Amino acid sequence: MPPPRSASNHHLPMIKRRPGVMLLFFVALILFGNLSSAQVPTVPTTAPGELINPDDYIRADRLGITFVGFVDNNMGAARYRNALILGSGWTRWPLYWDRVETQPGRYDWSAYDRLLATDIRHGLRTNAILLGRPAFWQDGHSIANLFQPIFADGSDNGGPDVAINLDNPWAQFVHYAVMRYMPGGVLAQHNNFGAGAGIRAWEVWNEPDLDQFWSAGSEAYARLLKVAAIVIKTVDPEARVIFGGLLYAHNQGFLRQVLRQIQVDPLKDRYDWFFDLVAIHSYDDPWRSGWLAKVVVDTLKSYRLTRPVWVNETGVSVWDDYPGPVWAFSAEQRNRLATAQQQAHFLIMSAAFAWSKGVEVVFYHQLYDDCGNYPAGTDFQPNNGELCANGACFGDAFGIYRNERGSHCFSHHPHANTPRPVAQAFRLLAEVFGRQPFAPVSLHGLNDAVTTALFQRTSGERVAVLWNNTREAHSYALKAQGDSAVLHFMNGETMTILASNGRYTLALKPASDYSFPDLESNRSSAIGGEPVILIEGP
Repeated sequence: MPPPRSASNHHLPMIKRRPGVMLLFFVALILFGNLSSAQVPTVPTTAPGELINPDDYIRADRLGITFVGFVDNNMGAARYRNALILGSGWTRWPLYWDRVETQPGRYDWSAYDRLLATDIRHGLRTNAILLGRPAFWQDGHSIANLFQPIFADGSDNGGPDVAINLDNPWAQFVHYAVMRYMPGGVLAQHNNFGAGAGIRAWEVWNEPDLDQFWSAGSEAYARLLKVAAIVIKTVDPEARVIFGGLLYAHNQGFLRQVLRQIQVDPLKDRYDWFFDLVAIHSYDDPWRSGWLAKVVVDTLKSYRLTRPVWVNETGVSVWDDYPGPVWAFSAEQRNRLATAQQQAHFLIMSAAFAWSKGVEVVFYHQLYDDCGNYPAGTDFQPNNGELCANGACFGDAFGIYRNERGSHCFSHHPHANTPRPVAQAFRLLAEVFGRQPFAPVSLHGLNDAVTTALFQRTSGERVAVLWNNTREAHSYALKAQGDSAVLHFMNGETMTILASNGRYTLALKPASDYSFPDLESNRSSAIGGEPVILIEGP
């Protein structure tokens, strides 16, 4: 989730932690006292692919990482290299209107010019979010003159030879953004970028179903989307318009409400309902990545529509590593917080659930911890809670990488700029799923001891992702299609196994404790034990 104005990066969990839970943190600290020294990992995780040649970067079509670069950091080469050695093919960041149009009619694109140029130089594709509103274009919770005609001829359907209406500031902003950043646009021409270098994935707002980002309602969002889509398609017919990533936290029916508005629009058929795909955000419980995709597909079907789905934010924050609350000792204090190892498990499972339901691209949130939910400048030393009486004492640890020294926030990790185990999990996904197309085959055992997600590569190989949902070690027999297969483990090791009596016998590690209340299925834990990936030749 993109940053608020005061933070360099931000994510709001699927369900906000209750104030009472936070109070218990501080009461418990007072009752139980402080420990003598702060807990930190004893050994940093080794980054996968340290010696990977830049020519061998995978740049997986169906994997991305949010905030590889963004305008509040220096967009250093190290951040991009860290994303590329993991195999990422995409990055995602917000293009804030209020940072660009600083006065009515005056635009400063310099920061975003540098950001996109850096993405392009490193070969990453960009999911750009059109977001934010200058104060001088505010109209209550909405945008001034949003319902004014899009084009200067007084229509919403003027075409490429008709100027944009100067009285519709949102249409003007979108027009300038696409003209500048599309392949062959202003930036590409200025930098002599090759064909196809530029933004072709434009997301219209972020989490419009959450009041924190959009509180003007579904009718106004339908208009926001329509204006953006018509302008984008008029300027660049090859661009893809993304329905702003939906969190499904409180307003479960937002997509349906917007579709109801679009259904009566006379231009809906000409502009294909004003969007090319739908994005969703899935946190804390990996199962939601597949479930929400199905919810979207079913909602679209009720309007006789089919569209690709992206999960362009998924992740879980860590409690057992700085800046997380490493002293947390009760289930309530660890509510929806994982261990660093579970964070790695989460990513494999979230992607497997998503791809099993036909999701096109999965983005992990996020490359570094950056500032998370906290304002820029939030910083403190590693501690065991003794700082809580005086202010900030813990923060969000979503990052694949721990923050660097000198970061805007959380800059005191003793192993700064090192990866967590989730780095190896991402690299494994890229190695297995990023080198050739694949399609889902089946998903079994969600409520059983073992969950299996099966996929088929275009080369004919079968890929099985399996994990244990129980708290006990489990031996599982998977039906074989051949005589042998290769097992891939999350630490990067592989092992060839032989079929016996037509089956592969797999030893699956148990799930560990993870505090996630109100599971929407019969699993014993939202995050299962360490997944394994089996690849069997055709």
